[in-house]
Amino acid sequence: MFRRLFLDHPASVGESYGEHFGVATRFGVRMIAGGLAALVHGILPCAFKTTGSRTIARLNREIAEKRAAAAAATEQVKTVEYII
Repeated sequence: MFRRLFLDHPASVGESYGEHFGVATRFGVRMIAGGLAALVHGILPCAFKTTGSRTIARLNREIAEKRAAAAAATEQVKTVEYII
């Protein structure tokens, strides 16, 4: 039960629990900040004109780069030749 709740998902993305906590927390804080900027922009269109969209684009880019790196590492492991 503990493993399923706290360890399986972080391991599935190549992170320890602590690493995953840090990454997810940073993402969450950045999403909240971008969302608040978008709310202010809704009230004051002259403020935070691109903050929300830039936040989304940056977070998406980080996720895509991390997934690509993980896929490349997995592919590298598949192509390693062993010499005995």
